[in-house]
Amino acid sequence: MSRAQRGDVLALDLLLDELLPLVTGVCRRLAGPLWEDARQDALLVIFRKLQTLEQPEALVAWTATIARREALRHTRARRDEASFSEPPAAAPLTAVELHDVLATLPAAHCEVLLLRDLIGLNERETAALLGVPPGTIKS
Repeated sequence: MSRAQRGDVLALDLLLDELLPLVTGVCRRLAGPLWEDARQDALLVIFRKLQTLEQPEALVAWTATIARREALRHTRARRDEASFSEPPAAAPLTAVELHDVLATLPAAHCEVLLLRDLIGLNERETAALLGVPPGTIKS
């Protein structure tokens, strides 16, 4: 990672390849149909701000936070646009897949499930990343 922070293009490319599944997973689950745009924006932020990361051991949490922020930004933008148009049609019952189920949950619940089950953070780590008390994660 230090080589990537110093501008080594190959090291940066390898690092972004390693982070891509995490960023993709967060964005797919939180940004819905805009996940690709959210992922691209998250990767750009990571690329631009990597040199500012002072604790390399925090890379995964830092990356997840950026991906989460970008996904939610895209979700809010979509929600704002939707408020001026017709409400979305209900999903057909035959399309009950994990992605669709997660999309129906409030963002806060989806984030907890994503961070705990997909990324594998524990209660304390999840609470710290979301800025809530650990007891909130349990409920």
